[in-house]
Amino acid sequence: QVQLVESGGGLVQPGGSLRLSCAASGFTFSRYVMSWYRQAPGKERELVADITSTGGSTYYPGSVKGRFTISRDNAKNTVYLQMNSLKPDDTAVYYCNANWYWTYWGQGTQVTVSS
Repeated sequence: QVQLVESGGGLVQPGGSLRLSCAASGFTFSRYVMSWYRQAPGKERELVADITSTGGSTYYPGSVKGRFTISRDNAKNTVYLQMNSLKPDDTAVYYCNANWYWTYWGQGTQVTVSS
């Protein structure tokens, strides 16, 4: 069965860093574009990063560009999100997404940026 399991969330002070991981199983990970989305309370879910199946190309919106880095290890069926210089506005539930023939979502991991 398909699973996307996020980990690495938590509470961090402004300016701090976190690294999220998403372990995938049950589908051919190396064929899928992988993305990270986030959803803050009362707001729509938004894309924060994506990476092509081979890892050769990435995309970031302006709100996180230069602070977040997405990467993947196809041998480990895992995608990562390195988040630096975190701000209170980055507080949200972060979701892993796989998209190609089908679309899959993880259950989310909470990231809270607060002093």
